[in-house]
Amino acid sequence: MPRYTVHVRGEWLAVPCLTGTNTVRWLGKEAVRRYMKNKPDNGGFASVEEVKFYIRRCKGLGLLDLDDTVEDALEDNEFVEVVIEGDIMSPDFIPSQPEGVHLYSKYREPDQYISLDGNSLTTEDLVNLGKGLYKIKLTPEAEAKVKQSREVIERIVKEQTVVYGITTGFGKFARTVIPNSKLRELQVNLVRSHSAGVGKPLSPERSRMLLALRINVLAKGYSGISLETLQQVIEAFNASCLPYIPEKGTVGASGDLAPLSHLALGLIGEGKMWSPKSGWADAKYVLEAHGLRPITLRPKEGLALINGTQMITSLGCEAVERASAIARQADIIAALTLEVLKGTTRAFDTDIHAVRPHRGQVEVAFRFRSLLDSDHHPSEIAESHRFCDRVQDAYTMRCCPQVHGVVNDTIAFVKDIMMTEINSATDNPMVFAERAETISGGNFHGEYPAKALDYLAIGVHELAAISERRIERLCNPSLSELPAFLVTEGGLNSGFMIAHCTAAALVSENKALCHPSSVDSLSTSAATEDHVSMGGWAARKALRVIEHVEQVLAIELLAACQGIEFLRPLRTTTPLEKVYDLVRSVVRPWMKDRFMAPDIEAAHRLLVEQKASVWEVAKPYIEKYRREHIPESRPISPTAFSLGLLEVNTGVGHDHRHQDEL
Repeated sequence: MPRYTVHVRGEWLAVPCLTGTNTVRWLGKEAVRRYMKNKPDNGGFASVEEVKFYIRRCKGLGLLDLDDTVEDALEDNEFVEVVIEGDIMSPDFIPSQPEGVHLYSKYREPDQYISLDGNSLTTEDLVNLGKGLYKIKLTPEAEAKVKQSREVIERIVKEQTVVYGITTGFGKFARTVIPNSKLRELQVNLVRSHSAGVGKPLSPERSRMLLALRINVLAKGYSGISLETLQQVIEAFNASCLPYIPEKGTVGASGDLAPLSHLALGLIGEGKMWSPKSGWADAKYVLEAHGLRPITLRPKEGLALINGTQMITSLGCEAVERASAIARQADIIAALTLEVLKGTTRAFDTDIHAVRPHRGQVEVAFRFRSLLDSDHHPSEIAESHRFCDRVQDAYTMRCCPQVHGVVNDTIAFVKDIMMTEINSATDNPMVFAERAETISGGNFHGEYPAKALDYLAIGVHELAAISERRIERLCNPSLSELPAFLVTEGGLNSGFMIAHCTAAALVSENKALCHPSSVDSLSTSAATEDHVSMGGWAARKALRVIEHVEQVLAIELLAACQGIEFLRPLRTTTPLEKVYDLVRSVVRPWMKDRFMAPDIEAAHRLLVEQKASVWEVAKPYIEKYRREHIPESRPISPTAFSLGLLEVNTGVGHDHRHQDEL
């Protein structure tokens, strides 16, 4: 017998259908009838017949024809919504689809797996898990460790030993002993009471990252969760059943209690949950639609699910990966701007950076040479000003290796912290099976990722700060020798005037966001948790800073490409021409004023999409130059390789622009 889950005015109703020949109209009326039956006043209606409504799918919000049969229009157990005519959407209404979830219209259930053992997850792996590219399974070694730690918990319960969080209350109630008959209730109460977050829910990608990271921590075998329960969590992840997790509410010690409690709440079948199949619905219905059962918590398992730094760290992994991507591309964009402004490459000479050999500085200078070296990539633009009378460029161009370089080194430092954190046990108490005991400690404290992410925001922000000044130089005719605001018929057209204002506004906003959240601490839980990290805000604002950096650099990329138009028919170097061609594939030249916001968004996508990014276009030329110039004997660290921070000191790369400097 087919069955459908129907949303009516905030309530979810399971409606069985005796025959597939029933119409969608019948389904709507039956759902309204059941809704009225549950209301003392019949929901304000005299009869079902007077109710006018339309029906739409929860996934994609597509409207259904009321005269179609359910077997023709719907899949078994599909989620639909009855919208009653005249109703005004409540301000606390949970939409069927989160913001940006249109991307999930392309969702395909993955067929590849990542094996988790709690020790070898990478930041790249976690981001890919968030994108839904892989399912999860445990290694046999991880399964064995989980079983062993659970045996310790079972023995504690059987012997009625007093252990925090297992046979006692929590926080201020740590000295309150709980009888064995109420240990399961204790864990459910913990999850319910701690689900006190506020704000927008995490996006599906971020919810998947959080869930995947918690699974990885549990796989280490120090949490005391049963293998059966952990497998249920993995099944929910693999079905993309994602609980409603408000983004605000964690102080970052004792772990990320509020968001992780919302995560656990959905897994026990309470609260809201989202999946590509259902959209938002009651968690029990979403789980049931995927053939899953709500988790029944055993002693210690509620605490095992909610105690840790995974909210801070999962968002931090996204931040560090996006920061790494935009830092690479900032070098390419700045090189293009330098070409347009007819700058010199002398400041990137290998000998200059060999005597101040910070790893990031050396690498950025190398990237500039690989894109601008006239011996490898002849540039007609560069040739046109070879004998000009300028001696040196402004700091925003000349000092890119020093400014961009420390950003690269900052990202490498933060990534190292994140790689350690995502493979760390962050519970309390910790279960040590080899010692057959539990030990209370402070691994849940989020100070490490909080401090690192505050540092990341401060470091990456500088890419936007220096980019905004380059945009000013491009738009200012007294500095660029280009038309004012990069447009013809200035006055009639305003060109990039307000795009530059947008960049300035984002940079200014970043200055406030870069104030470290981890310098603050407020005592909580009746002074038992008297120092906290505030790492949740550190992670969220780091992501916001990075998004602003991406947007500012998108504006610079557009402005630099527009500057190229005024230098035609001269051509720049081959790799930079390829970047120009990529931009022009999505944004046409700015000959007269038009709606600019879509152009900025299109350029932004070129910086964040992996398959068709500015980096992917320029990377082959950078790597070819590297193969020709890097000494083969020089060792490369794994972290430096992943970030592209490769030391290059070859004595070559002496370009000859601005001959008067020699």
